Amino acid sequence: MKKLFPRELRKGQPTLEEIASIPRQPIVFVLDDVQDTFNVGALFRVADAVAAERVYLCGQTPTPPNPRIHKAAVGTEQWVPWEYHADIIELITELKAQGKTIIAVEQHPRSVSYAELRVQLPAALIVGHETRGISEKVLERADVIVELPMLGVTRSLTVAAAAAVIAYKLLESYRP
Repeated sequence: MKKLFPRELRKGQPTLEEIASIPRQPIVFVLDDVQDTFNVGALFRVADAVAAERVYLCGQTPTPPNPRIHKAAVGTEQWVPWEYHADIIELITELKAQGKTIIAVEQHPRSVSYAELRVQLPAALIVGHETRGISEKVLERADVIVELPMLGVTRSLTVAAAAAVIAYKLLESYRP
């Protein structure tokens, strides 16, 4: 793959035709009370990078338009499809009815290592509050809880970094 320079990376907002032509992958991101606008923006970038179907912003998660989200998202929040849902439990019920596997990214006694993750798409990837994590009521409804091994001193990653690793793991074996 060719190395791109900054001016090539930020070539401006895509046209409506370019947006419509993106082959969306059967992954959605669900943000459960993610508080930091940097993380919200970074998750829009991850969603764009993997061509996710949609981003769902739930609970107290800040929403666009927001200049801090825009800066971190480098504009991707303008073309990545997104919706706000106040009630994440109702959203999870809807996503399950659509046939999506609910994957919570969290350190938890029931979690499996990302290396052991074997899930068929479509899937909904849930990340949570930066300090409290994903609520227990959401974890109870997850089909699988997955975590990344923390081998150094820091015991966690940003929610965007963790979501990126898991999203690419899901896409490894996906063939439309």
